[in-house]
Amino acid sequence: MSGVFKQVSNTLMDKVKVENHSFTAFSWFAAWLFTIGFLDLSFGKGLLAVLLWPYYIGQYVSAVLGK
Repeated sequence: MSGVFKQVSNTLMDKVKVENHSFTAFSWFAAWLFTIGFLDLSFGKGLLAVLLWPYYIGQYVSAVLGK
């Protein structure tokens, strides 16, 4: 019985794939900080930009895609 369980366990573990997206997240964050610095936004406006830009990007993309 343990041999069957081990065989099933190994086939399930072979399908697990772990991906690391830390470079993408860091690049996105660095570009965001660069944009805020390049536009010379104050701290308050920069904070609003970080909080509100994803909403406006999502609205624009959904309008472009026609959803």
